[in-house]
Amino acid sequence: MAAARQSEFEGVRMAGTALTTGTVARRLGVAPTTLRSWERRYGIGPADREQGRHRRWSPTDVGRVEEMCRLTALGVPPAEAARAALHEAKAEIPRPRRGGDSGALSLGNVRQECRGLARAAVRLDAPAVETQLATTVGEYGYTTGWEEVMAPALHAIGRKWASSGERYVEVEHLLSWHVSSALRRAPGAAPKDPAAPTPAGPVLLTCVPGEQHTLPLEALVAVLGERHVPTRMFGAALPAEALYEAVRRTGPSAVVLWAHSRNTADRALVRLITEAEWGMRGARTHPAVLVAGPGWSPGAGTYGPGVERLTGLRTAANRIESLFAA
Repeated sequence: MAAARQSEFEGVRMAGTALTTGTVARRLGVAPTTLRSWERRYGIGPADREQGRHRRWSPTDVGRVEEMCRLTALGVPPAEAARAALHEAKAEIPRPRRGGDSGALSLGNVRQECRGLARAAVRLDAPAVETQLATTVGEYGYTTGWEEVMAPALHAIGRKWASSGERYVEVEHLLSWHVSSALRRAPGAAPKDPAAPTPAGPVLLTCVPGEQHTLPLEALVAVLGERHVPTRMFGAALPAEALYEAVRRTGPSAVVLWAHSRNTADRALVRLITEAEWGMRGARTHPAVLVAGPGWSPGAGTYGPGVERLTGLRTAANRIESLFAA
């Protein structure tokens, strides 16, 4: 029962604090419009209003809507979930409709925003997902937002998908699309001093041929934009010949090659890009080549002289920023 469970609202319940609709929505990962719709349709809402106008949620009110969120995340229809939440002391909790799956996500010790984002995604509540992502980026920026909110939610839903017999694929796709949209809204890399000459060429980022996982690279592009490092992002599965021509045409300070799988981590491609050069005769220049992603083995030095392996978004951004500045 919701009233007996430990939850993120336990401290609020103990203190008897009344919350606004916006606060409840953020903590539960529900759009405020969804809460208002549930109140209008099913009677799930705050009993009290401040000065007759402003809604204030009591601990009991919060417990009911939290139970409704839990049930709808299991696939229970909203009307049925509302009846169970309103009469949970007497009603039998409906069973999940998806092969007995508990619907619980294993998130571990994560930020509240991560829990809210995952819950909204499981409910396929796109407006709430958008709100959670905008709030996360606004409060934490792209580095912490990716490492501590977006990536843990994506990994938890991916694990649930893998362990549930292809269920939750729609959840993973919806969340991935919205995360990608949020990352691409990052401002472009404007120079810190527009009058100063650019110290080096842009950083090229691409998935290797056959690789479709772009989200980690999109996060890196967003973070580099925050740090005023110009980038060229080529996305998924760029052919080797096309990347070679892009290197020769742009004269990059660094090239980042992403491989999620060992089957796509291509040593020949690394050698090709390390040998690419540009510039006038007698003053040819080569790019720094960086490999990233779990597909590359830890011993990056085996891929060629000077090739480095990036690990983690924050350390990758620090290293690339230092190469660009140098």
